Order: sequence, then structure tokens, then C-alpha cells
Amino acid sequence: MVHNIAGPSCRLKAIGRISKPFFTGLLQVILVAVFLLWLLDTGAEAMNYRWQWYRIPQYLWFFEDGEWFPAELLEGLRVTLQISAVSLLLTLAIGLVTALLRVSGSVIGRGVSWGYVELIRNTPLLVQIYLLYFVFGPVLGLERFTTAVLALSLFQGAYTAEIFRAGLTSVDRGQFEASNSLGLCALDSYRFVILPQVIKRILPPLTNEAVSLVKNSSIVSVMAIFDLTTEGRNIVADTAMPFEVWFTVAGIYLVVTLTLSGLAAWLAYRLDTPSH
Repeated sequence: MVHNIAGPSCRLKAIGRISKPFFTGLLQVILVAVFLLWLLDTGAEAMNYRWQWYRIPQYLWFFEDGEWFPAELLEGLRVTLQISAVSLLLTLAIGLVTALLRVSGSVIGRGVSWGYVELIRNTPLLVQIYLLYFVFGPVLGLERFTTAVLALSLFQGAYTAEIFRAGLTSVDRGQFEASNSLGLCALDSYRFVILPQVIKRILPPLTNEAVSLVKNSSIVSVMAIFDLTTEGRNIVADTAMPFEVWFTVAGIYLVVTLTLSGLAAWLAYRLDTPSH
């Protein structure tokens, strides 16, 4: 009986926990968007600017020979998602390995990981991209896509490493000793005992890093990669519609990051991650 009464209540709490960040963020975005639209409309009237929103759909999709095809902006979004997805996987791998080196007993490992984190965190991402693209890329024979993924992964990996390190150091020492007493090797100890606890604790900051990575992917447009930002810039150059195009690009980025936040909230629910 207790289970039957508590079931719907728990489900409602779970639904609220998942949907609350999304709808709260969406409400804030709508309020800010309404204010910005009012501000821009007032400014446009002062500049005698004519809105041309009716031209935007042709840069999202087009209809030809009985089929719908993605236009420039959606093609750019596809490239952005490809770069972000590959970079995110590589970022997690770099961050985890670097964090394990930071907490290891190896002096060389700690020194290398510390140097990497400090070097990346204290230099601008744009400078790192230029160095990889113009200096190391030609020497190593890296393509633009590979260079972009590598630059983003190295940059975000440094911050992610510190998040992993904080998660590792927060695990009670007794968990390591208990793993050893069970006869688990180091790999199995981290795989079955330590890392599941770490992931639960660091999921919120990891989500922030993932969102930051998606937004930072726009900087790779300096390498002439036809991502969403580059496509937007090209359309602005051809049409002289800066407001309509950049607002559309920002809206697409917003949809991607809000979706990512929603997935992270769902994952937090599945892992029963503490909300505060």
C-alpha cells in the first residue's frame, strides 16, 4: 500500500526534477528574448532597418524534386554536431587520463599532467587553434576537421581533468581499500567501484563543460570549416541581414545546448545524482 501511494508521488518528483531545468531555462530565455526583440525593434525603427525574416527559411531547408533538403544553416549544424560529438568523447578520455595521472604516485605523470593543465588553462583557445592549424597541423599533416577536434579536446580536456580530479579525491579512501580487500585489480576497482561514484558526483559540472564545448566549437570557424557559425557569416555577407541570420544561429545553438541539458538531467535522474 505504501508503495502504491508513494509511486505516483515519486514519479511526479522525478518528472519535475528532469523538466524543471529545461522549462526554467526556457522561461528565462523567452523573457530575455522578448526584451531583446523589443529593444532591437525599437533600434531598427530608429535606423530605418527593414526586417526580412521571411527569407530565413530558405537558408534552413529547401524543397526540390519532391524532397526536402537541408540548406546552408542545417548543413553547418551537422558539421558543428560532428565536431562537438567527437571532441566530447576525446575530451572525456583526455580529462580522465590526466586526472588519474594527477592523483597517481608517479612524479613524472603528475608533472606532465600539471604542466598540460596549466599550459592550456592559461593560454587563449584562439591562440591554441592558430598554433595547431598553422604550425603543428602542416608538420603533422592534420586536416582541418582533425585539427578542430584536437584543439577543442585539448582545451576542454584541461578543465575536465580538474573536474575528474575533484571527483576522484572526493571518494573516501576506504572505497579503494575495500576494492583491494575484494581482490580487484586497479582497472576493475576504477571500473566497478570508483568511477561510478565519481560520475554521479561530477555530472553537473561535466554538463557545463559539454555545453561550453558546443559553444566553443564556433571558434573553429577561423579555420574555414563550414560549421554553423561560418555558414551564418557567409549568408550575412551575401544578404546583408545580420540581425535575422545571427539571431537564427543563436537560436539553433540554444536548442542544441538546452537539449544537452535535458539529456544530462535525465541521466542525473537515472543515476540518482543529488540535485544539491
